[in-house]
Amino acid sequence: MNKFIILFTLFTLSLFARYEASPTKVCPAFNNMKHSKNTHDVYLDTTKKYTIMKSHKGQKLILIKGEQPAQRWVDDECFSKTDLNNVPFAQSKNIHIEEEPEKVSAKTFLDSRSKSRVVSFKQNLLALSWHNAFCETHRYKKECKKSLFSFGKAKYSQKHFVLHGLWPQPRNNVYCNVEKDFVNADKHGQWRDLPCLAMDEAIEDRLAKVMPGFASDLHKHEWVKHGTCYGTDPQAYFEDAVSLVEQLNDSKVGNYFSKNTGKHVTLKQVRHLFDRSFGVGAGKRVEMKCKKGLVTELWLHLGSGSNDLGTLLHRGKQVRSRCQRGLVDKAGYGR
Repeated sequence: MNKFIILFTLFTLSLFARYEASPTKVCPAFNNMKHSKNTHDVYLDTTKKYTIMKSHKGQKLILIKGEQPAQRWVDDECFSKTDLNNVPFAQSKNIHIEEEPEKVSAKTFLDSRSKSRVVSFKQNLLALSWHNAFCETHRYKKECKKSLFSFGKAKYSQKHFVLHGLWPQPRNNVYCNVEKDFVNADKHGQWRDLPCLAMDEAIEDRLAKVMPGFASDLHKHEWVKHGTCYGTDPQAYFEDAVSLVEQLNDSKVGNYFSKNTGKHVTLKQVRHLFDRSFGVGAGKRVEMKCKKGLVTELWLHLGSGSNDLGTLLHRGKQVRSRCQRGLVDKAGYGR
């Protein structure tokens, strides 16, 4: 146990390490990876040092203080490879990443434990949102803006529950070994300034599908506040969370909500469907959250030690629910 605590502490410290380097070329600094926009026509200055956020597909995400946006994309060749020799501790183990080595330090930590998962807490809470209801009061959010290219096709989030978060219990277990600067940034809603996370593209794609808030960096907030207390790295944490969301949406519960958008449902009906889907008694571990008559979330109180949602529900605690009835909001604003 002591060895694990030491490893996890070192992992967390490395997760938020900083790395700065001076460019070897005067390169344009773009707003995006497609290099289609360069606000204020910014170019790198070889006499200055820049904070490097991450490396991805031959490019580096860097921080340019005083610019808007401050995070910019440049080609890898703008910086010398020899600068990697100056990378701090977290990158001394064949790590291919800079400034905030969370992507690789997290993977290294996972590999050092033979990809085993050690979930710290026996109880967890899975919070699932009904996205249509969320957008009724959060129209300004990126994930709530209608795409010009949707052509009437319903988004996944309009017919399914989406991931809000997976929270180790009790609820005061938050920000485990997270630096104060990142805690403050998170509490002030500065989520895009939080470190990028160590996940491969496959899990990022699955996560973006079941978590529309990914567009607003919700995943960074969830990791920093809750995931750091889960006992794994970001990859394993979100793999678990995404799998549980998918299991719920593929069940009779998910199908029922999808078919009943625009209609009222009761807690009794919902709990009955949980019993039918995941075994008798599963429904007693479910809370239904409502606001202004709308069903906003389902809170699933889970145990640990399994990847199966039904098993986890039966290991969770029984709870009461204040909301007894609510409307399953349909896509679009207004009811």
